[in-house]
Amino acid sequence: MKNMMVIQGYRAVVHYDPEINLFRGEFTGLNGGADFYADNVKALREEGERSLAAFLEVCKEHGITPEKSFSGKFQVRVPETLHQQAADIARTRGQSLNQFVATAIEHEIATNR
Repeated sequence: MKNMMVIQGYRAVVHYDPEINLFRGEFTGLNGGADFYADNVKALREEGERSLAAFLEVCKEHGITPEKSFSGKFQVRVPETLHQQAADIARTRGQSLNQFVATAIEHEIATNR
């Protein structure tokens, strides 16, 4: 995935922060914050490994599950016209609006790998 780093199976979003002149990584899908910084990719990975190890250790000490759970349900707010257009297209495809949105999300994920 673009702008994504995987460390020990955990995903982190990575971007360059021009204000501090460093790369920044932030793990996603965790029950808390775990971010890391470095001036090059190799060092960023090393810092990410240290940050993740510290986060997992704290979780272990406190009996906390490190990963967030996802229910598969979320509410999305869009303009009324977009809602109507999506519902119309879904209907023409013989899909529910939910199936249409899931397909659109799958498409975006596939194109951003």
